Amino acid sequence: MITGASSGIGAALARQLGSAGHRIVLGARREKELKEVAAKIGTNALPVVVDVTRPQDIERLRDSAIERFDHVDVWVNNAGRGSGKPVMELTVEDLDEMIDVNLKSVFYGMKAIIPHFQKRGEGHLINVSSFLGRVPLATYRSAYNAAKSAANILTANLRMDLRVKYPQVHVSLVIAGFVDTDFHKIAGTPFAVKAGTRVGQAMVQSAEEVAGQIASLIDHPVAELYTNPNLRDLVLRYYQDVGAFEEGMGKE
Repeated sequence: MITGASSGIGAALARQLGSAGHRIVLGARREKELKEVAAKIGTNALPVVVDVTRPQDIERLRDSAIERFDHVDVWVNNAGRGSGKPVMELTVEDLDEMIDVNLKSVFYGMKAIIPHFQKRGEGHLINVSSFLGRVPLATYRSAYNAAKSAANILTANLRMDLRVKYPQVHVSLVIAGFVDTDFHKIAGTPFAVKAGTRVGQAMVQSAEEVAGQIASLIDHPVAELYTNPNLRDLVLRYYQDVGAFEEGMGKE
């Protein structure tokens, strides 16, 4: 079960898993694009038009998956949307939108699928996040960064809650870096984001590359996956001394 499956990482993941024989349920708002992705996969794909900011839509997505395929093994909260304003330019509406799309949608997914996993005694929840939720490098993404940071904490708390009584219910967080998708075109980015090029210390990844890493994560669950190793090192350096890191970035 993949949200945000009409394009980008979600669509790439659906195609890769579908080609490997997995049964896929795809959720997104854009019906035309969603059906196009499903058509490429074939009869093992079920497209469901949903708005991830509506909990009743997420519940309908779960119910559609179970009705069609009997159960859900893996649920990927991938849907998200960015913004392009620093903190003091944000409106209340801007902040609410980012919280709804990037945080509440994750919470709705958790509430919908975790009881199903608990009942079965197994399952895998994967939440796709961003390294910007850990390091404030792109301050023009302020509200998005804040929402992703909150989603990271929510994910960690759920994992801790489940680990003793439900050891076979895995909860993973995917920390993605710069990825060549429509995200940057829609949210606005002050520089080109193209796969294979470099942004700061990291290479821009393709959606297919990140999707391949998530597919491997399904086979080998871990708590956190940094899709770009250089960004993991950057996060560690930031947390070791926040003040020194931020002062250093201001001089670059």
